[in-house]
Amino acid sequence: MQLNHAQRELTVKVVYYGPGLSGKTTNLQMIHARTASEGRGKLLTVETHDDRTLFFDLLPVFFHTKGGYTVKVKLFTVPGQVIHNATRRVVLQNADAVAFIADSRRSAGQENNQYWENLKANMRENGLNAAQVPIVIQFNKRDLPDSKTDAELEETRARGKEPVIGAVAIRGEGVLETLYAVIQLAYRKMDEQAGLSRNIGLSEAEFLKLVFARMDLDGTQVSSWLASGGGPG
Repeated sequence: MQLNHAQRELTVKVVYYGPGLSGKTTNLQMIHARTASEGRGKLLTVETHDDRTLFFDLLPVFFHTKGGYTVKVKLFTVPGQVIHNATRRVVLQNADAVAFIADSRRSAGQENNQYWENLKANMRENGLNAAQVPIVIQFNKRDLPDSKTDAELEETRARGKEPVIGAVAIRGEGVLETLYAVIQLAYRKMDEQAGLSRNIGLSEAEFLKLVFARMDLDGTQVSSWLASGGGPG
């Protein structure tokens, strides 16, 4: 979190992390497509022969609070290929929250676990406390054969503290729900650290409402979550 009182600006960083081709870039592309042009910046993507995203995607979503602050929510992805671990570590620096994008097929379980441990290791390298940085887990590709059942996802939820969301990112299913969950947890952590509600007059409800104000929420659970102040976690 970067909070600049002189310039009245708050910058929030969310990193999408996970194995190669798990759907990290697809998530950002879908968020970008559902956001009106006046509410977002340019989606930057670098594609290479050995990985879809060599460095990162950056999708800033801008809005202005009633208290006069400009808020920039920046979404990054990391490269999934094993050889790019140094880049993953750099992109993860100063993350306010992480969306871990896993492949929900049972055959991908070992790779998911390897990248989960890799995430924790890179957090430690960056001085981030994995027990304190909010993490949301998305199980993507649930339309494919051999994907985990609803009951299996429920077991995963029961074992950990992180919200778990099923998704078919290529169809946009679960994408905004994942973003909502990770943004909500990011706000709560930042409010705990910097007193956003008390010091700059930015409540959780206003923060979430403004993040999604220019997004097409049709067919998602986000509208009802915004109305109730609830969420998946």
